[in-house]
Amino acid sequence: MTNGVDVRTAAAEFDRTAVADAETAAEDERKQVLSQFPLEEWAELPLERYALGQTADPGSGPTYCRQLEFLTPNLGSIRGGSAAKHIIYHHVSGEWRLAAPLRGMDPAEAWAELRGQFVRAFDAVASEDFDALDELEVLRFGPTLVTKSLATYFPQHFLPIYAGEHLRRFISLLGGSTQGDAPAWGSNCRLLELVRSHEEFEGWTRHEVMHFLYEHFDPRPRQRTIWKIAPGERGRLWDECRVDGVIRVGWDQVGDLGLYQSDTDLKQALDANWPRKSGGSLTLARRLLSFRDLEEGDRIVANRGVDEVLATGTVSGSYRFEPDRQEFQHIVPVDWDVSHAQRLSEPRQWRSTFAKVDPAFFAKLTAHQADSDAGANRAQQTAPVALPEDVQAVLDALERKGQVILHGPPGTGKTRLALGAALAMDGRADMLGADPGQRALAQAAMLHGDRVRMVTFHPSYGYEDFVEGFKPDLSATGPGLTLALADGLFHSLCSRAAAHLDQTFLLVVDEINRGDLPRIFGELITLLELDKRNLPVALPVSKRRFSVPSNVRVIGTMNTADRSISHLDAAVRRRFAFLPVGPDPDAVSGTVGPLDLAAFFESLNTRIARHLDADHQIGHAYLLRDGKPIATEEDLAAAFHHEVIPLLEDYCLGRAELLHRILGGLVDADTGRPLLMSPQDLADALATEFTSGVTGPDA
Repeated sequence: MTNGVDVRTAAAEFDRTAVADAETAAEDERKQVLSQFPLEEWAELPLERYALGQTADPGSGPTYCRQLEFLTPNLGSIRGGSAAKHIIYHHVSGEWRLAAPLRGMDPAEAWAELRGQFVRAFDAVASEDFDALDELEVLRFGPTLVTKSLATYFPQHFLPIYAGEHLRRFISLLGGSTQGDAPAWGSNCRLLELVRSHEEFEGWTRHEVMHFLYEHFDPRPRQRTIWKIAPGERGRLWDECRVDGVIRVGWDQVGDLGLYQSDTDLKQALDANWPRKSGGSLTLARRLLSFRDLEEGDRIVANRGVDEVLATGTVSGSYRFEPDRQEFQHIVPVDWDVSHAQRLSEPRQWRSTFAKVDPAFFAKLTAHQADSDAGANRAQQTAPVALPEDVQAVLDALERKGQVILHGPPGTGKTRLALGAALAMDGRADMLGADPGQRALAQAAMLHGDRVRMVTFHPSYGYEDFVEGFKPDLSATGPGLTLALADGLFHSLCSRAAAHLDQTFLLVVDEINRGDLPRIFGELITLLELDKRNLPVALPVSKRRFSVPSNVRVIGTMNTADRSISHLDAAVRRRFAFLPVGPDPDAVSGTVGPLDLAAFFESLNTRIARHLDADHQIGHAYLLRDGKPIATEEDLAAAFHHEVIPLLEDYCLGRAELLHRILGGLVDADTGRPLLMSPQDLADALATEFTSGVTGPDA
C-alpha cells in the first residue's frame, strides 16, 4: 500500500494496451542503437564515436552517448544533469573531463580502459555472470548510462528504469530490501526478480511494468519549482516558441549546458563571456542549470514584461542545444496553453529572464481551466496537496534519520521551513501556500495541539527543562519551598507519542546550537537513533524507565554565523541529518529604482563570503516585507541602514577597513561610517557599487 493505492488493485486497473505505441517506438530505437553501434564492434569503437561535446561529423551520425541520452526517450530516460554521467566527455573549455579512476590518464588511455570495462560488462551479462559487473570500478561512475546500455543490448535481463533512487523506491514498494551502495544495474536486476515473483505482473512486458510504476508510484518530487521564462526581450521570440512548441533562451556562447557539471563551472564560463564588476553570475548559472534540468510534466509561464502572461506550458521533453540556430540556442520542448494568456492587474517582479512562480499564484492563473472541467475539479479536491521541494527534502531527511538540523546564515528562512515541514506532517499542507496571516493562524493552532511542540534553546536551558527534574511545586500550601518531580518538554511529548503510535509527533527546536546540547539531552542522545528507539533506559533523577518512541521526530535550526556545525558535539552531529538553507536570490527577484535587488543581494554575499566566510552571508529575509521583495526606496534604505549595516558592523568587529572592503564606497574607508544620503540616492549608489556591468543577452 503506497499513498493509499494498493499495487495489486492498481495493476488490475492499469490499461496495458495504452503502452503499445511507446513500446513499438522503444523497440525501433533499440534497433537503431544496435545498427549504429553493433555489440561486436565495441572492442574497436573510437572515442570520437562515443563521447559528448565534440564537433559533429555529418557523415558519422550522433555519438553513442548522444544517442542514448537524447535520441532514445522511449527506451527509458537518463536525461538531466551534466555530462559527467558519461564518465568521459569533451568539455566546452576544450578539456577532456574524466571520472575519478581515469584522472591522470591521457584521453586515449582513459578511453581504452573505459571501453574495455564496457566490453567486459557486455560479456558478463551475455554469460549471465552478473556478479562480475560489480568488479568494474570505472562503470560505477556512470550507473545510469551503463544500466541503460545493458538494458539496450540485453533487454531480457533488465527493466527500462535506470535511476538508482527510483529503483530502490520500487523495490521497497514490491516488498524487497534495498542496499544503498548497490549499483543501479544490480538494483535493476533485483527489481525485475521481484516483478517476476508477483503474479499480478504475469505476462507483462518490461515497458508495461515501467509505465505502470511511474504512472501510479512516481518517486519524483510531487511539486517542482514553477518557472517564469521570458521568450526573448519583450517576448520577441514568442510567436516562434508557440508555433515550434518550445521555450528558448540565450547565453549561447557558453555552449551546451549539459557539459557543465556544477554551477561554479558554468559561472566561470559566464564570467569569461560577460565580465561583471561585482559578481552576480552565480544566480544566472543556477537558473540556466535549472532550465537544463526541467523534466517532462514541469510547469512554466511565458511572459512579456512585468504584467503580461503569454501562456502557461507543460514541459514535454528534455533540454537540447542547437548550435546551428542563429540565436537563443538553448531549447526545451513545451506544450503551450494560450487560454491562460492575460494582463495582470498588478505588475510582477519579472524583469529578468527567469523567475520562480509561487504555486498559489500559478493556481490563480490556471483556475478557470479547472472550473470549466467538473471532473478535473473533483480530482483536484481529492488529490493530495503537492509539497514544495524544500519541505519534501526535510520530511525525507526525517524519515531517513529521525532528526534534522536546518543550518544557514541569519534570515534564510530556517524557522519558516521547519514550521512548514511541521504543517505538512500535521496534515495542514494546504496552508503552505496560504497568505502570511492564514499561515500564522494555522501554525498557532498546530502548536496548541498535542502533536507538535516548539522550543528555543538558550544557555540557561537544561536537562530539567527538557527531560525531567525537581522544580518548585506551585500548588504546595505549606511553609517553605517544596520541590516536585516534573516532566520536561521532550519527556511529555514522548509520553503522548507512546500512547498514539499511529501518529507522528514532532519537536521543533529553534536556535538549537545556543544550548549546551550534551547537558540538555543527557543520556537520551543515544536513544534518538532510529535503531535505538523504544530502547528503555533508567533516568538518573527519578530512576524511571524511559524510551523514545519510534514515531517522534526532531527538527532543529541553527545560525551558522553564531556557531558553525563543526563546533557541535560529535555525538550530536552523528545523530542528526544536516540540511543547508542558504540565501535565495530568487526570493528577492525585483527592482527598486535602478537597482536589481537579486543582483545586489548576490553581489553583496559574494563579497561577504570572500572577506569573511559563507556562514556570515545575509539571508533574503532582510530584503523582504510581508513575504515579498521590498519595492520602495524607503524600505530599501530602512533595511540597509537599520538591519544590514548593523549586522555587518558586528561581523567586522569594528574593523573599518574590512567593512569598507565589503561595502566599498558606501562607507568611509577610514572610520567605517556609512555615508548619509537620501533613499533615492542610496538605490543609485547600490546599483553603481554592486550591480553595474554586463549582464548577458536576456537580461
